[in-house]
Amino acid sequence: MEEMKKTIVIAIASISGGGKTTIVEKLNAELPNSEALYFDEYDLEGPESVIDWMNRGSNYNEWNLTPFVKDLEKLLTKSLDYIVLDFPFSYHHVQTHSFISFSVFIDTPLDIALARRTIRDFQYSSTENIVEAMKHYNSDGRQAYLEMLHTIKPSADFIVDGSQSVTRIVSLISEKV
Repeated sequence: MEEMKKTIVIAIASISGGGKTTIVEKLNAELPNSEALYFDEYDLEGPESVIDWMNRGSNYNEWNLTPFVKDLEKLLTKSLDYIVLDFPFSYHHVQTHSFISFSVFIDTPLDIALARRTIRDFQYSSTENIVEAMKHYNSDGRQAYLEMLHTIKPSADFIVDGSQSVTRIVSLISEKV
């Protein structure tokens, strides 16, 4: 009798602008019989202020991930080899921890991530909006980036240098899984 093969759930985490979405898209295209879920496609309930949340101890369980989890559970009923998650919390949420087989942290230097995020989010914005965003990053935003480096990165099964090419990063992850 043939044994059922378990779906491998790969969580890709990184700071904002770290390359999660791009890597998940390319990895999903490369891995056979796979599907992907993207955290940013969900309107999830969570703390009103990320800075207050960090000052209270950064409890990732304050986010209600029920819609994300329901879609993950649906995918797990399919006969897939891989599910690739664009998921910044990695193993740090009680609703998702047990589903994840392998966690990757894309360790992207803060300057590269900030530049990518600025290009992505402010491409058509006024100079004033960009300056305000940079002021926010300097006063509070950087703290959120550092939070992930102190909590999410150390728990990852595999850490990859986010300054490498997308092709190289996908290749390295594929070799590990």
